[in-house]
Amino acid sequence: MIWTAFAFYVFAFFTVFAAVMVIFARNPVHSVLYLILAFFNAAALFLLAGAEFLALLLLIVYVGAVMVLFLFVVMMLDIDFVALREGFARYLPIGLIIGLLLIAELMVVATSASVLPGAPLDVALPFAKFIGMDNTQALGTVLYTDFVYPFQIAGLILLVAMIGAIVLTLRHRPDARRQKIGEQVRRDPARAVRLVHLAPGEGLGQTESD
Repeated sequence: MIWTAFAFYVFAFFTVFAAVMVIFARNPVHSVLYLILAFFNAAALFLLAGAEFLALLLLIVYVGAVMVLFLFVVMMLDIDFVALREGFARYLPIGLIIGLLLIAELMVVATSASVLPGAPLDVALPFAKFIGMDNTQALGTVLYTDFVYPFQIAGLILLVAMIGAIVLTLRHRPDARRQKIGEQVRRDPARAVRLVHLAPGEGLGQTESD
């Protein structure tokens, strides 16, 4: 029990540390790497809590796919982060309000043990209908029966967020060469292809000079 508590505090400390560094890191690549570290430690916390399915899901889906994709996008796209931060002062009041609301929610969760002494025990105890089910089956039963509509709404919100991120980071470069299908279709084949008959021993450079 002592080693379990020690492991919990170690993983919790590194999770909070990595989450803070995601916000305060100046390099976006470093922010993504810190987020991956936070996911690894959160997966370890899930394993300590007995939720092995959520731990593997966090590693495979988020670390193995989503975060790696974010990392490649941040490294490959030429995003002007200075231009993106120009409207920071304008949206600062809204950000402060949302931040205060999140802090208030965290304070309510942190003080729930003192306000409701039996709340942590009630949350930890499994429901009667989940007795005999494994972790994956119980989670699927909750998501696709009791919370199917909130689950689908959360998926739609993530889809809208993904579309918004694509629109915000899309930059039209005037110096980039793009394919013009209409001009290619209307092009004269006689001007597009030139047949050259080479004599034995004659190079292409000699023919072009002639």
